[in-house]
Amino acid sequence: MPDDMRRRDFLRATGAAALVGSGVVANSRAFAAGLVPVGVIIPGSTTDRGWMQSGYTGMLQAEKDLADKIKVTSITDVSMADMEQALTSLAMGNKIVVGAGGQCESAGYKIAKRFPNVKFSIIGGGGQAPQPNYVVTDGRQAQIAYVAGVAAAMLSKTGVISFVGGIELPPIVNASIEFGNGAKSVNPNIKYLPTLTGDFDDVAKAKEATLAAIAQGADIHYHIMNLGLRGIEQAAREKSTRIIGSYFDRCGTDPTYVAFSITGTGYMLRDQINRFLAGNWQAGFLPYGLEAGPQASSFVFCSPNPELTAKIDQVKADIVSGKIKTLPS
Repeated sequence: MPDDMRRRDFLRATGAAALVGSGVVANSRAFAAGLVPVGVIIPGSTTDRGWMQSGYTGMLQAEKDLADKIKVTSITDVSMADMEQALTSLAMGNKIVVGAGGQCESAGYKIAKRFPNVKFSIIGGGGQAPQPNYVVTDGRQAQIAYVAGVAAAMLSKTGVISFVGGIELPPIVNASIEFGNGAKSVNPNIKYLPTLTGDFDDVAKAKEATLAAIAQGADIHYHIMNLGLRGIEQAAREKSTRIIGSYFDRCGTDPTYVAFSITGTGYMLRDQINRFLAGNWQAGFLPYGLEAGPQASSFVFCSPNPELTAKIDQVKADIVSGKIKTLPS
């Protein structure tokens, strides 16, 4: 297991020095063993059944697969207010720091300037001006949201669908737009009800938004949420509606779900570490959309049929070829 410090422990530390101390202990073992020290921040809950859990699972898989090459020091559940301090502590003891969420982007860009010899990989974000030791990966959530919209329109029996997102960030806004565009490509008259709650983790707000959509007839819901997903699930179960999930395939675990879009947070995290080890890590803005393969981006039905599968396969192919153009993330 990686050396893991959660937010509650982080906040107990008396400033960055205390946190750095714990990181340096782990990384001194890494140097002694000839292992490359890798720092990882998972800014949210590792059990959110979404983006953060995917990133955390990817981190654990990377450590397992690369046990003879890397030593991971991680911090989880980091608030925005603590982000700069957490990134600083990891930068002082690691050769590459991976922030598994757009929440790390602004602080990561600032801290990367202070540590020019450390590489920073931010998983998911809108991109910043070029910096030689800083990369933002893009899971192309708007792209796969279009695919999810096509599926939602095909699955809906009422002709009403909804989207619930968190903070009003460009990738989330664009994904909400493209979900609607995908649905309207199948049914121009579909009623689409998007909501941004302003918080990825607020369960009550997500439930309220979903119930409001259900009251207007929505029977299929899509989301970009973290812990707030629990509120969507509660509403859907109470009212017997269905969800298209995000991030990774959990078909068979909950009958509330009819399909999942795949955005490979964990895959991007592992790939960035592998690129660093191979010596081909590159700064800039790096997309991981459908063109990057199914580990990066894909879509699965929990109960597929030939019509659904053929339609979605064609839509994915048209996006990759450029026939269908979606907003950037």
